[in-house]
Amino acid sequence: MKLHRESKGTITVASLLFIILSALAIYFLEMWSLVIILPLLVVYSLVFWFFRVPNRDILEHRENVIAPVDGKVVMIKEVEEDEFIKGKAIQVSIFMSPLNVHICRYPVSGKVIYKKYHPGKYLVAWHEKSSTENERTTVAVESLTNHKVVFRQIAGYVARRIVFYCNEGDEAKAGHEFGFIKFGSRMDVFLPLDTEIICKIGDITKGGLDVIAKMKD
Repeated sequence: MKLHRESKGTITVASLLFIILSALAIYFLEMWSLVIILPLLVVYSLVFWFFRVPNRDILEHRENVIAPVDGKVVMIKEVEEDEFIKGKAIQVSIFMSPLNVHICRYPVSGKVIYKKYHPGKYLVAWHEKSSTENERTTVAVESLTNHKVVFRQIAGYVARRIVFYCNEGDEAKAGHEFGFIKFGSRMDVFLPLDTEIICKIGDITKGGLDVIAKMKD
């Protein structure tokens, strides 16, 4: 199983803790040590599972808006996007549980024209106010269809680290990685009002593969 580059520090700490706690359990509990070691092994395995990088065949896209993350669609509504669009947009929000793949991908192809990191709170990621009050990053892409698409990584109650690798002027390719969020969070995508929304609330998405909307060329 391939692991994400963001896993190194976490897996190092998890490995040391697993070894130390297992050794203490064996020393003090002897034959009863498995009562401690087996649950530790489950948690240790989940750390590896969280940082997995699945093999996915990413296609070329022009009009399609691709799911930027694995998760569940929890919101589709018309909102005011005040940071970059400064006007009305359709917001599609996808919530990621700790068991989802947490690679963040470009939803559209084009050119990165804006990026910004915002410190903030750690409200639960499905809370509507988390989009504007939580720690987050905002990225905007000028799409191949000449639309401005904004997307936002949002830290949740558990997620405490957001990373994004893109810079203004970079080429964006729909479905390809631009960042990562550790341990449960949310991704918001803000689309033009005339966008055809294909997904619906409750849909389970696979990042880089599923088409969630289509923009007019």
